Amino acid sequence: MGVWQRMEPTVEREIRFGDADVAREVCGPGGAFLETVAGMTGLSVSSVGATVRLAGEDTIMVDVVAEFFAQVADLVRAGYRLFDRDVEQGLRLMLRDPKARLAQYYRESVFVVSSRKSVMPKTGRQREYIHALRESDLTLGIGPAGTGKTYLAVAVGVWFFLQKRVKRLVLTRPAVEAGEKLGFLPGDLVEKVNPYLRPLYDALHDMLDPVRVQEMMASGSIEIAPLAFMRGRTLNDAYVILDEAQNTTPEQMKMFLTRLGYGSRAVVTGDVTQIDLPGHVDSGLVQAITVLRDVPGVAMVHFDQADVIRHPLVGRIVQAYERHARSAASDPSRSNSHGHRR
Repeated sequence: MGVWQRMEPTVEREIRFGDADVAREVCGPGGAFLETVAGMTGLSVSSVGATVRLAGEDTIMVDVVAEFFAQVADLVRAGYRLFDRDVEQGLRLMLRDPKARLAQYYRESVFVVSSRKSVMPKTGRQREYIHALRESDLTLGIGPAGTGKTYLAVAVGVWFFLQKRVKRLVLTRPAVEAGEKLGFLPGDLVEKVNPYLRPLYDALHDMLDPVRVQEMMASGSIEIAPLAFMRGRTLNDAYVILDEAQNTTPEQMKMFLTRLGYGSRAVVTGDVTQIDLPGHVDSGLVQAITVLRDVPGVAMVHFDQADVIRHPLVGRIVQAYERHARSAASDPSRSNSHGHRR
């Protein structure tokens, strides 16, 4: 693999992993994790076989990074799968506290949902979000797709249910995309809106055995329904999630929030940059962010692109498209949007 930053070295270290598979995981896809470390520390970082080599002018920095790689290798041997943000967060932690133990840090971050599933937040905001979900009566998770807003909300909801802190889970979202065409779709109303509720089903099935999910739905312990089904109800002892809330109107948002009864908690998730409402209709989520900002008992967690958790390949694909776009912008003759060759 390559060397990402060249400098006149005064201090050198080698970290030998003794296992090519471990070395590959520690270095990341195509050496991406080495590049991250080099960029964050200013060190020269390279790999040969199952060895990582460090070089730099700051002895303390070289020692800290060597210890970082040694601890990361231990995590890999223990079966932990690394992502880009694990490397960034772990290294930041050790740069702040060189005596930090990454295994303890990650172990403390794990949120055990059920015997089937545990969740480890990948970013600081995800940890903040899980804390808010567990402690606040109403939590708003706002940000782009891929940040775990819905998935983590379902995880904490399942945990509340299994801990018998609520008696049922209610998962809902507006089916605004269906619009007036809903009546032309086959099946009854639930079947018509099921495609819009699929992400909620998927998250539940990842937390619990699918058979148990079906049993809980049959008994009413889990309810997945379009937002329209919430009107006129009072939800006691329930954990209620409103997903895709950017597509609610202000009236629908107020209706949802006033459904909460005794012993209930609510989670509202959405992305204010992806509003599908007609242009003349305001978003209930946008209004709620302003109206509820200073209300006691309400927590708001704002995610951004730095919190998007993706397969490493997706990140490289995005970068490739960005490079192509920059190249096309600088040389219009290279743009070939229709795939024609002349």
